[in-house]
Amino acid sequence: MSEEKMITLETEEGENVDFYVLEETKINGMSYLLVTDTEDEDGECYILKDRSKAEEEEAVYEFVEDDSEIDYLFKIFTELMEDMDIELEK
Repeated sequence: MSEEKMITLETEEGENVDFYVLEETKINGMSYLLVTDTEDEDGECYILKDRSKAEEEEAVYEFVEDDSEIDYLFKIFTELMEDMDIELEK
């Protein structure tokens, strides 16, 4: 990763979990992030959706869980990351 960007999410139990942002995109006015849980090559990837409202200071992200939405976004992120030295597997 050339320029590391991290976000921290708070779990329902109040724990903070850090994620490295691999890519971000906006589709139909909705922002999405492709994140990983580690700097290593074999980390798990997740897709997050920005659910915050324009007037909110901090972004509110949730994990994308709908299979058809994940499939669609996976294809988009794979295309966006073609030139990077990162291989995505589903």
